[in-house]
Amino acid sequence: MAADTADPSSPRISLITVCWNAERTIADTLRSIDTQTYRNFEHIIIDGGSGDSTLAIIASAPAENRRVLSGRDGGIYEAMNKGIGLASGDIIGFLNADDTFESSDSLETVAAALEDEAYDGCYGDLIYVSNQHPDRKVRYWKSCAFEPGSFGRGWCPPHPTFYVRRRIYERFGTFDLRYRLAADVELMMRFLEVARIKTLYIPRVLVRMRLGGATNKNIQNISRQNKEVLRALADHGLRVSTLMFWASKLVNRLGQFVKRNR
Repeated sequence: MAADTADPSSPRISLITVCWNAERTIADTLRSIDTQTYRNFEHIIIDGGSGDSTLAIIASAPAENRRVLSGRDGGIYEAMNKGIGLASGDIIGFLNADDTFESSDSLETVAAALEDEAYDGCYGDLIYVSNQHPDRKVRYWKSCAFEPGSFGRGWCPPHPTFYVRRRIYERFGTFDLRYRLAADVELMMRFLEVARIKTLYIPRVLVRMRLGGATNKNIQNISRQNKEVLRALADHGLRVSTLMFWASKLVNRLGQFVKRNR
């Protein structure tokens, strides 16, 4: 990768990648990061003590702005919290080992959106792709601007597209490890519904995500995750109709398959 020629006046992004035994996909993730046109970012990799060739693949793609921490941890959300603790950027986001940026200007789009200090964070759209054939679109997750009460209707932004200022984590906390499958949804709920941070929706695809992650690999995990989301809503004292929640989730999910050819 070329030397970092970042503009020091632009916001610095901390991009965190969590991985474990990701030898099949990590090279694609690194390639999509290293070809970003926006250069004012650091890349922090938190590896869970991979036993395959993941670390060797990472070592074969050195970069001046990349740091790697490897060791056993308590799972993806604990690893994400480690990454947040190491972050030095003004803005923090995640791109994990099953994900790639949609285009080379994805980070540039995020940085441009958050040049306005009035916004605490931003997010965009996401495409789910086949695990074995990442060029094959499976679902199109089109988001929208946040409105109070949205989480109670089964809505949330795609977390791999969610970028917020580091000060928001410092003020309102990191991932709550009591939620094993929905800590990302709970965190965004806490930031948007409870803390009411100001976010900007970017109406374009920022990330491609392979199907088969912890929360979407089977119907049982999807059901468990949504039950955790309902528990998080209750924990935060947010009123919700369980029937409306499940109905909205079903309609939204079906809509993602309809939009997949966009």
